[in-house]
Amino acid sequence: MSTRIPNLSRAPLLTMLIPLAITAGWSVPVTGQETVTLEEVMVTARKREESLQDVPISINAVGAAKLEEAGIKKLEDLQALVPNFQLTETGISTQMYIRGIGTSNNQGFEQSVGQYIDGIYYGRQQLIRAPMFDLERVEVLRGPQGILFGKNSIAGALNLTTAKPTDERMGKVAVTLNPAFGGHETRFVFSQGITDTLAGRIAMRFFEEDGYVRNSLRNDDEVNRREQTVRGSLRWYPTDAMEWNLKAEWSEFNQTGRQIETIQDDPALSGTFINRNYAQILGFATAPGGITEIRTDYTRQADALEKSDNVLRNFTLTGVYNFNSGHVLTSTTAYVEYAFDEICDCDFVGASVFDLPMSEGYEQISQELRIASPGGEFFDWQGGLFFQNNDVVFEDMLRVVNTSLLPLPAAPAPPPNGFGLPLQELANQGAARVYESDSELYAAFLEGTFTFTDSLRVTIGGRYTKEDKSGSRVGNVIQLDPATNERMGISANAGAAFLFTLLFGFDNEQNTGHNLSGARSESSFTPSVSVQLDLNDDWMAYATASTGFKSGGYDARGNNINSFEFEQEDARAVELGAKGKFLDGRLEANVAVYHTDYDDLQVSQFDGQIGFNVGNAGKVRARGVEMDGRWAISEGLTSTFSVAYLDHEYTDFKNGNCYNRQVPNGIVVDGIQLCDYTGLSGQYTPEITGSTSLDYYKQLRGNFDLRVTGDVSWSGRQNVHVNLDPQYVIKSYAKYNMRVALESDNWTLALSGLNLTDETILTYVGNHPLSGSTFGTNTFYGFVAPPRTFTVSATYEF
Repeated sequence: MSTRIPNLSRAPLLTMLIPLAITAGWSVPVTGQETVTLEEVMVTARKREESLQDVPISINAVGAAKLEEAGIKKLEDLQALVPNFQLTETGISTQMYIRGIGTSNNQGFEQSVGQYIDGIYYGRQQLIRAPMFDLERVEVLRGPQGILFGKNSIAGALNLTTAKPTDERMGKVAVTLNPAFGGHETRFVFSQGITDTLAGRIAMRFFEEDGYVRNSLRNDDEVNRREQTVRGSLRWYPTDAMEWNLKAEWSEFNQTGRQIETIQDDPALSGTFINRNYAQILGFATAPGGITEIRTDYTRQADALEKSDNVLRNFTLTGVYNFNSGHVLTSTTAYVEYAFDEICDCDFVGASVFDLPMSEGYEQISQELRIASPGGEFFDWQGGLFFQNNDVVFEDMLRVVNTSLLPLPAAPAPPPNGFGLPLQELANQGAARVYESDSELYAAFLEGTFTFTDSLRVTIGGRYTKEDKSGSRVGNVIQLDPATNERMGISANAGAAFLFTLLFGFDNEQNTGHNLSGARSESSFTPSVSVQLDLNDDWMAYATASTGFKSGGYDARGNNINSFEFEQEDARAVELGAKGKFLDGRLEANVAVYHTDYDDLQVSQFDGQIGFNVGNAGKVRARGVEMDGRWAISEGLTSTFSVAYLDHEYTDFKNGNCYNRQVPNGIVVDGIQLCDYTGLSGQYTPEITGSTSLDYYKQLRGNFDLRVTGDVSWSGRQNVHVNLDPQYVIKSYAKYNMRVALESDNWTLALSGLNLTDETILTYVGNHPLSGSTFGTNTFYGFVAPPRTFTVSATYEF
């Protein structure tokens, strides 16, 4: 099959390292070389605006121009530019990883990689799918960021800054077309001063796309996306010492269908269905369009009308006051809420087996007060207080409708369970769960920098966090209305309750469902220390020791009543790095070496039936090397490059869920023998990742300019299977992108090509629910990334 491990090719890696090789052995002679410079990159990774080259952190920063040129519309697109950063969508969640550490399937989890937009924590999985536009920059900070960012940022942080109102009038209209996939995007931005002390900005985005996967059963293109966002902001500066920024944002992002295909279907080795694969078994029950061709070809068969409807609202008020002493007080107040409704055809086949409606509502309020010293003194410091409260309600329902294959007695073979049980009792039944959780968090933090000499600085800080959290999960087998498939009430069918336990692993206490609840209170102190040494005017070296923690919680959608609660995870990290300039400042190069140990990493793995078991992996180690830089090769020609090496290993993980047909070799939990993952690398942990780009700019006649940008990103082989089945250690791959633009004073016309070599890339793989546990087959589905794509865009600025 096409996704098994091939011989690796190093060509893409060599392509990425070309700028480094050239730097080491050859320099382009430039006429008027003294005019060739690199524009300084400013970041706020330490809550102060400072040069990227002065920050003792492994960090990638992507500015507004590059985000637009690279076609970055959501966080998932950012992977092409940032090594050691992975993000993927699954059937029931979205996952984000830095240095191989992230958060897997469960709505009870918050992200281990904290996402912050204008300083506001966006920790829920669904918020990762939100569109992004009109940004000043995106900063990706690797490693624990426990002091200044705080909540749960144990693997790293994404610091996104939206564009602010300007005093000068400016406007922009941009239209992008993707003819092959029926896509079109319109963006509008307008900003200007309203009075002498007030400026406003409005930004709007409208996007539609038919999709790149063909559902041959429904005769539809998928994923069909509809997105619209409106953001308004005001900046009021009544005095020279005071400034207020108010932002209000509304976003709706909806989709129908999924980018999922059946990619492998091996027959049962024994039992009732020996030598028959899943497609044949479904065919015995006269399944319409069960499984057809087993290959990755952007074609699928799904009978349910899958959807995901999302609404997000955010209000953020930031006030800054500058005291006469030079101290700066910052207040940030925010309200975030979202709601989504989804239907997942989670049997992942065209036959009607079951589907999974889901919904979630979330509200969050937060307040931070931070005060910073003037800067430039022997001891510079900043500290503050933080409060956050959030509530979430999540519901899902495994639904066996009256057209499902499972209750039909027409199959010529005995019922799959082999006991002659009346499967028709499952008709119009469902297993429904309702999960609720609320959290209240208080934190205090302080960080200070001692400047002992002009070249030596030591930064020490710590954050104390206390969080109180409660959670509950109620699960019941219920009856469905045959006409509407909606819930009618708790089922009185004891046979159905038993079958849900047998086939789906849904724990029932005396066939009455389950009702779980808990409350926990935890606190943590996370210190860090960093030593920074200027070796000369061009080189800086640093050493950092830091800690981090992520709070525990409760399993939102498990079937197992014995694993409702999971514990907090902790991290200890050491990082050594250097940042420097060469060639009279035309070349910047940064390198970081890191080692991080994680205790009780929160994990969620497929249970082989329809659920995911949540728990903690004992110990995990992540270590590696990261290098990045920029080079002004000549006037009009600039290169950026980055490459990362990762060594990820579970050093103590004896309670992992086995993949289908794996021989158990781990510990026994609740009477079930599990599998030992100790010594293995985790999901999304390629050893080598990297990217490089070349940007060429040339003035033409008639006030026109030509700009050509080429990018290549590369990822080494990695396991994308949720339970680490070694069959899905996918091959290494490279993605090549190019943009050619003609620019004038006001207009830009651009043609862009993404994934020019048309690489077929699987981003997530799992086993079809019930295929192994009930029917004995080994059947896999996979999420597939977009194929080669061309877009044309026009931008007018005024």
